[in-house]
Formats: sequence, C-alpha cells, structure tokens
Amino acid sequence: MEVDEKPTEDYNDIGGLEKQIQELVEAIVLPMTHKERFQKLGIRPPKGILLYGPPGTGKTLMARACAAQTNATFLKLAGPQLVQMFIGDGAKLVRDAFQLAKEKSPCIIFIDEIDAIGTKRFDSEVSGDREVQRTMLELLNQLDGFSSDDSIKVIAATNRADILDPALMRSGRLDRKIEFPHPTEEARARILQIHSRKMNVHPDVNFEELARSTDDFNGAQLKAVCVEAGMLALRRDATEVNHEDFNEGIIQVQAKKKASLNYYA
Repeated sequence: MEVDEKPTEDYNDIGGLEKQIQELVEAIVLPMTHKERFQKLGIRPPKGILLYGPPGTGKTLMARACAAQTNATFLKLAGPQLVQMFIGDGAKLVRDAFQLAKEKSPCIIFIDEIDAIGTKRFDSEVSGDREVQRTMLELLNQLDGFSSDDSIKVIAATNRADILDPALMRSGRLDRKIEFPHPTEEARARILQIHSRKMNVHPDVNFEELARSTDDFNGAQLKAVCVEAGMLALRRDATEVNHEDFNEGIIQVQAKKKASLNYYA
C-alpha cells in the first residue's frame, strides 16, 4: 500500500485528455469540493469510477491529479498485491486500506490493475481462485459500507474492462466508466511538449512532425522519447536538444517496443 498525503500532479501535466478530465472533475472532484451543488439538485454523486484503456495512457497520473486538486490523501493499492499467499490476507489489506482512508479523509483510494482481483466469478476448487474471490467480496463489502456523501472516493484502473465481474459496476460501486484511448496525433504533440517543457529545446524542434512519426505510441512511450532525446544531446555534449535528437529517440523507443513484442511472441 502506498500513501501520499500531498500529491503534486496537475492537469497541465496531462495532454490530450480534456474530455476525461471533465468527466473526472464531475464524478470525483466536485462531490468532494462542492458537495452542496449535488444536495441542491437532489442527486447522489458516484462513490467510485473505473478508468480503463491500454497501458501508459495516463490513468494513474489522472488519479493523482484528482487527489491534488481536492487536497486529498492519495492511497494506492495494486491489484496483484491483494492476491496474497495466505488465506484472508488480501481481504485484510482491503479492510485496512478503507479504515486508513476514513482516518485520513478526504481521501482517494486508487486501485490499479483491479482485474487481478475483480475478474468474473466462477466455481473453482483451487484455493488460490477462492482467495481472489474472497478478496473481491471484501472490496464489494467495503464499497457498500460508506456513503457517496463521504469524503472518500474510489478510482479503479484496468487494461481489461471486459473481464471484470459485473457486480463491481453496479450502482453505488464503480458505477461510472471512463475510457482512456491511445492519444491522437494532436494529443501526442501536446504530450511531447509537456514532457520537454523543462528541457532546453532548440527552436527548430517541430512537435507536430514528431507526433506524426509516433503513430502507435502511448503517453509513457512519448515521455521515454523525450528522455532518450535528452540523453543523446548529453552524449553530444550539446547545450540544446534538437529535432534530430527527438527523431533518434523515437527510433530507440520503437526498437525497445519491437524487442518487447518479440519477447512475448
């Protein structure tokens, strides 16, 4: 379990996800900062939301930015950590997390890779499978155990929304879903600009052209391009990062992607 009482991330650190930011503000931020607006309208805000999409598209970053905007404690759980060897340990971790969230309210609980414990249930004689299902039942129990008016919100993230148990998506649990797709060309240019804004970049760098060369890159890979470009400039003993450094950075990240795909092929 990871606890961060003062997240520093900002929506300005996120490129090309304006629609997702708006949906998150409405579902998480406003209920925590302007509770009275919901009370006047007589509507109940969601307790939790599910962020789903390919890896590296900004789900964790967005959750941290929400916690920063609401001045909330950020409590992160990783789904695989909840799959414990000993019976009852996973369920205890879930209980402890929600208890800590109540003590540190306002709090955002972020459950990454929720598919590790939240897959569709089935009859199984394997003790490991039963333990995973026991952990998920404890999560459902905890989600049902607090009010949507409380200053606790749950954000879950997954790359595989299709395999999640429908019980998680029922009203009063993770009843809002927000998709995080691969970035568009315009979004890729913006992400490259965001990750290079603290770098000494030569004026000839054309981010729109670079974005066209990174067709299937996600946000994390675009950040890696900027890091590689900076290292190449350092190797040349240059004082500025130029367009060619970024092009070479793209080639290097592309090569790592291919090596990774070949490894799993």
